[in-house]
Amino acid sequence: QVHLVESGGGLAQPGGSLRLSCVASGLFSRINIMGWYRQAPGKERELVASITRGGTTNITASVKGRFTISRDNAKNTVYLQMNSLKPEDTSVYYCDVQTLVREYWGQGTQVTVSS
Repeated sequence: QVHLVESGGGLAQPGGSLRLSCVASGLFSRINIMGWYRQAPGKERELVASITRGGTTNITASVKGRFTISRDNAKNTVYLQMNSLKPEDTSVYYCDVQTLVREYWGQGTQVTVSS
């Protein structure tokens, strides 16, 4: 059974930092793309950042220069380093893992940016 375990969410002050991690286990197919999405109340889920197995990244404009995505293929783990956090970054963040045949989602971790 596939499990995606997210960690690192919580409360941060504006200008602060948080680091999200997502570990995937139980997969028999090779992971292609790993990424992070977020969804704020009343809004649609949106892509934050994604990274291919080879390390090519795609980062949404609103977080570019502040967030960095990375991955450890040997550990089936993807990270999201979030710096210079803003109140508008407050959302539930979801890990996304794609193999060639299927897409998997984590349960979500809350990130709240507030003073």
